[in-house]
Amino acid sequence: MRALGTVVLFALLSLPLWSDAESTSAPAPGPAQVAPAQVLDRYVTAVQSQETHARPVSMDVDMDAKLPRLRKQGRFHAFRFMTRLGQILYGTPRYEGDNTIKKEVIGRFLQAEREARSEYAGSLTVTPANYRFKFKGMDDYGGRPVYVFEVSPKKKLVGLYKGELWIDQQTYLPLRHWGELVKNPSLMVRHVYFVRDYYICEGVSVPRRLISEIETRLVGRANLTIWYDNVSVGQATPITASRGAALPDAQPGGGSHQ
Repeated sequence: MRALGTVVLFALLSLPLWSDAESTSAPAPGPAQVAPAQVLDRYVTAVQSQETHARPVSMDVDMDAKLPRLRKQGRFHAFRFMTRLGQILYGTPRYEGDNTIKKEVIGRFLQAEREARSEYAGSLTVTPANYRFKFKGMDDYGGRPVYVFEVSPKKKLVGLYKGELWIDQQTYLPLRHWGELVKNPSLMVRHVYFVRDYYICEGVSVPRRLISEIETRLVGRANLTIWYDNVSVGQATPITASRGAALPDAQPGGGSHQ
């Protein structure tokens, strides 16, 4: 159980990406299409600008966790605030459910989130030193055109994953990451899958939903779903979106892009 929070901490990170596109198999760009390498260059610029001009972000958070084999579940709700420096604070927390879920799943996840913003952040980012990128085509994300890239790590290291990155055509900010860890940090864990969705709010990409599915050897499957609502960047009016209505389907084990 101790590994459950740690194995998904990488999905909480901002994922900077550098232009290292593997575009030999990509189709030639049409009139309204940008070459894959240019897409990644613009993505780099957008992410760097967001980091350079960081603003405080607040939101409501709902976490639902389950251990189906043990028939245990729990739900955590809180107000989440992230400072300009990346420090994460929680206020007015409420919890309902089993104490095992509270301590071993949600509690360790919150601890891993704090650690991910400090000691692990530099080693888990998506960079040319760690990943290859391959353009797969265009897709639709709730009515927004996106560029889809396949990402695969160059080395099989703990915290790296294989899957996809979806980039917004208008802002070049991330709208979705999904994939599977390529190496598990514990012998007690078989597989770790995740899907992470984003808002584009006031020109900033902020979390919208995180779905993680962890296959363990001792307690079977562990599921954790997090929704981020009433998102506010700086002093802007909070933005609320209906859950799932404007999002493409997502399955942690297989994503949604065909």
